[in-house]
Amino acid sequence: MDGTTAHSEWADDSRNSWVSKALCRTTDPDDLFVAGAAQRKAAAICRHCPVVAECLADALDNQMEFGVWGGMTERQRRALLKQHPEVGSWSEFLVTRRNRRKTG
Repeated sequence: MDGTTAHSEWADDSRNSWVSKALCRTTDPDDLFVAGAAQRKAAAICRHCPVVAECLADALDNQMEFGVWGGMTERQRRALLKQHPEVGSWSEFLVTRRNRRKTG
């Protein structure tokens, strides 16, 4: 097994661990991949989700173009990516930001 395969398998395991806890896991995907004002309704599902940060980090790291992920619309995610082009790991970035808010 090469390093790429090992990383890929780790990423799959990591992703599967949070996906199984997502509040939207039983939601019809058509309700999450919507346009316009319907995106607000889709994002509302995320408000109380225990894995919202993991979902958002996954979407940003993989530059997901469509749908609501981690409570953010396509437009919001694009803006965040443009605002922070230096970020290599969105998971680390979001954890650091969350910790600063708790202590700040």
